Amino acid sequence: MAKAKALKTKSKAKPQPRNKKLYDEGMKIRKAVLGAAYVDNSLAGAANDDFMMAFQDITTEYCWGYAWTRPGLSKKTRSMLNLAMLAALNRSPELKLHVNGALNNGLTKDEIKEIFLQVAIYCGIPASLDAFKTARDVFKERGV
Repeated sequence: MAKAKALKTKSKAKPQPRNKKLYDEGMKIRKAVLGAAYVDNSLAGAANDDFMMAFQDITTEYCWGYAWTRPGLSKKTRSMLNLAMLAALNRSPELKLHVNGALNNGLTKDEIKEIFLQVAIYCGIPASLDAFKTARDVFKERGV
């Protein structure tokens, strides 16, 4: 069996969006929801890694630039949907990030509680329990 070549990750990777307007709009909303420090840290982590920078590009341009800027749903509603979906999928690291984002978008602790109670009914107690624990940790960190 031939040895796999190591990925080259030493070059200075720069964002290469396909649609600069969507990328710029996505970056603006991504920082508003998740916090500039988190986003800047994510980009810095990919700065020396062409492999990961491609992921940052598509996340910013498509997820944040395309989906989050569409009309029809408020940022608050999008946050509510994300909390329910991430809890259902049991994606705790992303859920933690989006609990912070939901608070930034104006959701209250009680609204987040109600979302996770709804998750308990339709996705199961274990998924909901993990979501409650994740949110509780965020609330403690933020003094909510």
